[in-house]
Amino acid sequence: MQAGAQSAYTGSPQSYGQAQTAYAGYQETRPPYGEGYAPTAPVAPAAQPLPDAQPYAPPYEASPAADETVALRVADIASTASRQTLSRPPVSPVTAPGSSDAPGGRAARRKASRRHGRRGGTDTGGVHEERTGADGAVSRAAARRAAKARKPGAAVMASRAIGEVFITTGVLMLLFVTYQLYWTNIRAHAQADSEASSLQDDWASGKGAPGTFEPGQGFALLHIPKLDVVVPIAEGTDKKRVLDRGMVGHYAEEGVKTAMPDAKKGNFGLAGHRNTHGEPFRYINRLKPGDAIVVETQNKYFVYKMASILPVTSPSNTSVLDAIPKGSTFKSAGRYITLTTCTPEFTSKYRMIVWGTMVEERSRDKGKPDELVG
Repeated sequence: MQAGAQSAYTGSPQSYGQAQTAYAGYQETRPPYGEGYAPTAPVAPAAQPLPDAQPYAPPYEASPAADETVALRVADIASTASRQTLSRPPVSPVTAPGSSDAPGGRAARRKASRRHGRRGGTDTGGVHEERTGADGAVSRAAARRAAKARKPGAAVMASRAIGEVFITTGVLMLLFVTYQLYWTNIRAHAQADSEASSLQDDWASGKGAPGTFEPGQGFALLHIPKLDVVVPIAEGTDKKRVLDRGMVGHYAEEGVKTAMPDAKKGNFGLAGHRNTHGEPFRYINRLKPGDAIVVETQNKYFVYKMASILPVTSPSNTSVLDAIPKGSTFKSAGRYITLTTCTPEFTSKYRMIVWGTMVEERSRDKGKPDELVG
């Protein structure tokens, strides 16, 4: 190191001697090896410094004092803030925050809003005066016009009313169909079952007797084994008292009066619903020649065999109830049964006719006929 210092120094011999003395003084001030070393500025010698020498500056800053290590020193903070201020780009006066009077601030925007109206746009004379008139009359008129424009017109109101009517009508029709297809059957089955039970109780107690019956009075049971039908037979074909109660009615009115089953000759005519209200004749179109139709009374069983069917005829064609029914296969008087119902299903436009001929008259004392056994 001395040699380096000597080779680097080019001053006078007198100055060179003074430098050696300063360097020796500096070595004496260094702490011994092994102790905590904290570089400090060199102690200046008593002699005057060399005229051409520069002050010694260590290659690193001195360590801060212990009480200054928990935060930045005040001088460092001021220096950092100064550097950030110098490096920050200048803020435009239009967008400077916190200035209510700066161009582009809230005050300027409020002024622009008042100048151009709430909806924006340019100030156009009459429109501006209409919105901001002193008495507010024009503004109120504009508000009324806007409210009137928002109000639906007569065509819209009419279409809404028609739509509500259609919806209400649809709901009512759905309820009506549900009532017809389901509720009437449930109620009619219950009424018919009650009438059949009451009729059998009367027979068992001996109250009933063959003869003339009052309209609506039950007097027999109709069995159609193939269709699993057992339904009371009542006098007359009144809808409310007979047919709508789930029973079948005997044609006993004037002009369509038919014979009773125990008559020696004649046509026993019956009517029943094909749809709704118990619908006892819904599937009589499935009957084939030879299928059994049995009438049970208090004292006897009358067994008929299906003979023929007339799929469609006019409701006014009462000749199908004659003693020798027209349209049937019968050629002479006999003991017949005629079943009548509406067709097609769910309409009453036409009538369907099924005929049968009696093959057995059996006393109840001899038990049930074979067609009802098993």
